[in-house]
Amino acid sequence: MSVREDISARVPGGDTGLILASLVVIYITYVLVGIGLGYSARGQLNTIAVLTFYIAVFAMLALALNLHWGYTGLFNIGIVGFMSVGIYVMALVSKPLYQPGGASQVGGLGLPIVVGMLAGMVAAAVLGLIVALPALRLRADYLAIVTIAMSEIVRFSFLSGELAQFQLFGERVGFGGGSGVILNYTDPLMAFFDFFGLGDSYLGFVSAFEVIIPNNPKPVVDGLVYGVVLLIFVAIYYWLLKRTGESPFGRVLKAIREDEDVANSLGKNTNRFKIKAFMLGCALMGLAGVLWFMRSGAVTPNTFRPRLTFFVWIALIIGGAGSNTGSVLGGAVFAALLYQGPRYLKNLVDTVLPNASAPSGFGPAIAPLISNLNPAPLLFYTIDSIRQLQLVFMGLVLVWLMHNRPEGMLGHRKETASGIALTSSRARETTAETDGGETDE
Repeated sequence: MSVREDISARVPGGDTGLILASLVVIYITYVLVGIGLGYSARGQLNTIAVLTFYIAVFAMLALALNLHWGYTGLFNIGIVGFMSVGIYVMALVSKPLYQPGGASQVGGLGLPIVVGMLAGMVAAAVLGLIVALPALRLRADYLAIVTIAMSEIVRFSFLSGELAQFQLFGERVGFGGGSGVILNYTDPLMAFFDFFGLGDSYLGFVSAFEVIIPNNPKPVVDGLVYGVVLLIFVAIYYWLLKRTGESPFGRVLKAIREDEDVANSLGKNTNRFKIKAFMLGCALMGLAGVLWFMRSGAVTPNTFRPRLTFFVWIALIIGGAGSNTGSVLGGAVFAALLYQGPRYLKNLVDTVLPNASAPSGFGPAIAPLISNLNPAPLLFYTIDSIRQLQLVFMGLVLVWLMHNRPEGMLGHRKETASGIALTSSRARETTAETDGGETDE
């Protein structure tokens, strides 16, 4: 039995239980830190809402990347480009029509927000098709170069003054150029509930929180509920990719990952399969971009720099490529420890040691360590600069993982090659196995 299978077997509920147990540990840790920091009920709930948001978005993006890299072996490092296309097209479709004298210099088409979300997904998938047609003839590092170049081309296109404003269907629309786009559509959460006829019920739910959070509880409740909505989307991503991986289509993708020439020799049109997988993953990345930024007041092109792509890669590597469960866990661990963790660690140290002062620079911090082996100034300087050093910590974690556990927390799982149960017990005992991802997630 592999390490990953052993972990799942020990946790009640299998893979689902493993995910839930990990989330419970993360949330309890954050609540205890909040108690140590003296947070009020509003502060604790805000912390949970922000944590849930980042866990969900990184889990969704890691799952989408797992379809490309874990299942098909496609080295896509242009994730942020598909995210930006998703949110920009969504804004173009769902922003209100242009009003002269309004705060925004450009408007949108004024369509429902759900239509905008679908349009963002379709646009990201179409961009994936455009990239895939020439790029999937390439492999490994060459494909990576093409995808990251695409993401930068998209970013600079949104920065262009030519696309800042233009006419579409007789309406004044645009992407705002370097100033970005003001997302002055209706509150997306309320629009989402209104679309399903649940708007009044939700407002009643918000009012019930006035006992716990007096003085306008709606922003806090909105954050919590939006986090729950995002977790529902994570479950949908998980289910969709689990079904995809178990289908004949998914088995071909895994065969392509292992040896594309062998899959070709068996009569499979591998280019067609790779294009379909690439488009599906890009659509999911576009939707994740929409869900990440749709509640922001504005979006600017420089938000979508390549480092977001590398964050998603770190999350996937932490969990283990080829594993949907690992993708979710990797997203949760990355968000809790590497993305949000440093800020809460600094707040906790400042609360526990309020009189501790950090040196003003690296020189004064390292000098006591060299002269009299006193590590305290360097430690306080590191904690005080932890937000600036966050990328360094991520890099160190990535290097350690690649040296000590390249398969990630969970890694690959053996799966039986037979699609149906074999009748002979002797045959069942000798069923062939292939290294191709998970079976019962």
